[in-house]
Amino acid sequence: MSKEVGNESQERLTPPVNAAIIAALFEAEAKEKKLARKVVWLQMAVTLLIAGIAYGTEATPQFAIAVLSGGVVSVLNGALLAWRMSRAAQVSAHDAHLQLRLMYFYAAERFMVVVALLALCMAVLKLSPLAVLGGFVLGQAALLSARLLLRLKY
Repeated sequence: MSKEVGNESQERLTPPVNAAIIAALFEAEAKEKKLARKVVWLQMAVTLLIAGIAYGTEATPQFAIAVLSGGVVSVLNGALLAWRMSRAAQVSAHDAHLQLRLMYFYAAERFMVVVALLALCMAVLKLSPLAVLGGFVLGQAALLSARLLLRLKY
């Protein structure tokens, strides 16, 4: 009888087989954070390269600053996306309704930040709207391309 009690208490102390999934989840989360950082750095590098090319071809600092400003808005959008993804991973995955609400809130937040920053660049700073939007679009293209290419690499 004492052997049964000892065996039963030992089974309760042993983690279930599904506990091996936890290590895989932590590893996947760490890889995703590393990927997000690399994407933001690549996006910054592409933005600086595009602004340098714009300055070299157009030869006006105002145009290059406008392209750089649009690219910086795009980089900030990518950084906000990476930060919010890491914050969403900290919330319990058991509450799907909360996860969905957070993702909607984070998407709306990013949209409003982008609109406000683009408006600031065009309306307040009086930068060329075409150059600002061009820098933003090229920065977003770098974000998407970097995520796809780096995801294929890993």
